[in-house]
Amino acid sequence: MFFNSLHFAAFLPIVFILYWFVFNKNKSWQNSLLIVASYYFYACWDWHFLFLLVFSTFLDYFTGIMIEKNETASKRKFWFWLSISINLGFLGVFKYYNFFATSFTELLTGFGFKVHPTLIEVILPVGISFYTFHGLSYVIDIYYKRIKAETNFIDYSLFVSYFPLLVAGPIERATHLLPQVKVKREFNFEKAKEGIHQIIWGLVKKVVIADSCAMYANEVFNHTEQMNSLSLVLGAIYFAFQIYGDFSGYSDIALGTSKLFGIDLLKNFNFPYFSRDIAEFWRRWHISLSSWFRDYLYIPLGGSKGGKWMQVRNTFIIFLVSGFWHGANWTFIAWGLINAIYFLPLLLLNKNRSNLEDIAFKWNAQGMQTILNILFTFTITTFAWIFFRAKSISDALLYLKNMFTNLNFDIQYLNNERYAPELLLLIGVFVLFEWFHKYKTEPISGKYENIKLLLCIMAILALGVFSDYKEFIYFQF
Repeated sequence: MFFNSLHFAAFLPIVFILYWFVFNKNKSWQNSLLIVASYYFYACWDWHFLFLLVFSTFLDYFTGIMIEKNETASKRKFWFWLSISINLGFLGVFKYYNFFATSFTELLTGFGFKVHPTLIEVILPVGISFYTFHGLSYVIDIYYKRIKAETNFIDYSLFVSYFPLLVAGPIERATHLLPQVKVKREFNFEKAKEGIHQIIWGLVKKVVIADSCAMYANEVFNHTEQMNSLSLVLGAIYFAFQIYGDFSGYSDIALGTSKLFGIDLLKNFNFPYFSRDIAEFWRRWHISLSSWFRDYLYIPLGGSKGGKWMQVRNTFIIFLVSGFWHGANWTFIAWGLINAIYFLPLLLLNKNRSNLEDIAFKWNAQGMQTILNILFTFTITTFAWIFFRAKSISDALLYLKNMFTNLNFDIQYLNNERYAPELLLLIGVFVLFEWFHKYKTEPISGKYENIKLLLCIMAILALGVFSDYKEFIYFQF
């Protein structure tokens, strides 16, 4: 079930009404309803993989209790590694087995050996990377005695399977979400109103910006050899806004939906394309994943305490693992490596935490420098997105080669020409709208909110109807 579907438009009001008017007697009833709704939400994609979600829930619930129950270090370690190995084992088999099998085969073929590996013909269970990381963080926190094991199975099940975040995040922490699901929620009109506004703005990002850009990005990336330099540059820009509108739009809808049920989720995006350097970009983009890798991989590896060499090593590990988390393809690893290289000068010069304060723009030399820094960061980020979007390393290199050699800057006709001349204007209006609302959770509330809400709904209806691209990019991860 997609957030941008009529199915969800019918599903959400039904769950909302039942939640506040039928199951509102106590929090156990509310939580049970949300679990049933979450399983239905997931089953609408493919009910066959519900067993993975249920098994993962039982596994981490039980091992969490056993880790806390046992005082002996060896027994705690046994249950800890049992949970880690099984969780990563499922993730490895479904997401990475074919990648390793084919890569190893290609390596042996290069040495003259003929190998015919057995591949798994199965689609990737949607959301497996997200709910696996939910469980992993929970078990790790118990093992290191940061939290107590949850003994209420209903509460824990909701933490893992809560439908707004189930298939594409944000990646929640037990320390943040569990305390909220363990208490009865009371309806808050202002929070619900803010949630509706955030849902609407998320839909604008998805169906107006991302889906519009997707039509042209797909056309350019699928016909690289026929495109001139201008089209290839525009294709990369279109994809940059497609993936931002698509993923941050999903996150906005998830956060807004959750507010309707009185539950706050972690903020996942903070206007990343207004970043002044690549370090700031990664503090603003997919925040829940970046912070997850920081807390559960970077810091355990030694973080920034072991000297410059260890910082460099750990930084490259984080970016490479982050790239690999996104998918079983060398393009994602290359994307992670490119971002690590971007990050390296800031790290070596101790400038990776230079831009921690909010952006304060003024019409002076410093303000112009800020704009230039933002444009430079967006440019190198867009360059890296080419590898993220390409189907293979060779396709990405061909894209870059043609971008710098097909030096023709005439506007090309694309097969899906509808409102191409207006698309850049649409992106420009969107950027300005976000710029002037960059200190807010969502830009609709506040002054002229009724006018802004009406315009957003009109844009969704006008442009969303023509959208050929319905799925969310991060469903594949």
